[in-house]
Amino acid sequence: MHEVLLSAKHLTKRFGGLAAVNEVSVDLWRGRIHAVIGPNGAGKSTLTNLLSGDLPPTSGTIALGGQDVTGWSPEKISAQGLGRSYQKTNIFLPFTVWENVRLASQSRQPNAAHWLRKAVDFVAINDRAASAIELSGLKNRLNHIAGTISHGEQRQLEIAMTLATSPQVLLLDEPLAGMGAVEAERMIELLQTLKKEHGILLVEHDMDAVFSLADQLTVMVNGKVIATGTPAEIRLDAGVQAAYLGEDAGEHST
Repeated sequence: MHEVLLSAKHLTKRFGGLAAVNEVSVDLWRGRIHAVIGPNGAGKSTLTNLLSGDLPPTSGTIALGGQDVTGWSPEKISAQGLGRSYQKTNIFLPFTVWENVRLASQSRQPNAAHWLRKAVDFVAINDRAASAIELSGLKNRLNHIAGTISHGEQRQLEIAMTLATSPQVLLLDEPLAGMGAVEAERMIELLQTLKKEHGILLVEHDMDAVFSLADQLTVMVNGKVIATGTPAEIRLDAGVQAAYLGEDAGEHST
């Protein structure tokens, strides 16, 4: 069942006289992938930072799970049900895959660092970690050191760590960056699986992947939204073609 999990209205972020994000609104629905595309400097990463709490908005509102989270810290927004991956892979390289994901899972337990814990709490932590690892496709890498697995698998691991925190909304910043064809296909399949139970915001430069995955697209240029619609509508938008996709926009059909 589709439902709005995150709703951002009229978000603006100013740095001095520069509006890096200017009156941007976006809704993220369970069961849908909403991609944000645009040239470098369009404001995509700034928008993601606003939604995750890494930057406070100058104006506008953000609601997550029906709760106004505008101005909340990243930690508090995360606990409300938002998970995020970054452009640069953010994992503990000396630890195993299992240790990475278990640490992320443990962060969701009250008094997670306390050494006097009920055994049932550890079971819950481990079960959540195991589920995230299996869903992300890393079950056969469980005891591998994170620094020794492939780049694509490290990106999968970062998503597994995010899933272990039980998010409803996922903000994924260039999850396919630097991947070869096989790894990219594996990530695309993972994202298609994840969208069934999550609302997903996808920032990605691989246009073939974007048009294959996205249910809805927002196109940004210079901090502003110039178009929002389905992939088919965006491909046919003359303003988008002129500002971003160029004359070869039709090649992105999949």
